[in-house]
Amino acid sequence: QLLLRQSGGGLVRPGGSLRLSCVGSEFSLDRRAIGWYRQGPGKEREGIACLFDDEQESKYYTDAVRGRFTVSRDTAKNTVYLQMDNLKPEDTDVYYCASRCGLFDGATYRNRYYGMNYWGEGTLVNVSA
Repeated sequence: QLLLRQSGGGLVRPGGSLRLSCVGSEFSLDRRAIGWYRQGPGKEREGIACLFDDEQESKYYTDAVRGRFTVSRDTAKNTVYLQMDNLKPEDTDVYYCASRCGLFDGATYRNRYYGMNYWGEGTLVNVSA
């Protein structure tokens, strides 16, 4: 059973925008750490954005996407979003949401994992002219 369902990928020109959605299915995303990852052919899956479960709902990004991508939560819709702006060809990958976080925010490793290893099905983002 897929507890995280994704939507929103597709083809976009360089400089364009997309918004990915991650919806909890029988799994509440409220006050949970949710991470966004991406993986290209022959590459390891990489954490790129993280929404923490602290009071401030801290947000962290890897250097490659900071300033262009924004993670947010809509509790009423049980959804976490990844807004991606100023997309570049090197952003082309399959993107996943997960009930865990793990990424390098500069030199600092940001991590949240409480033993729930749920993943979305992945959605392709293709940035091409």
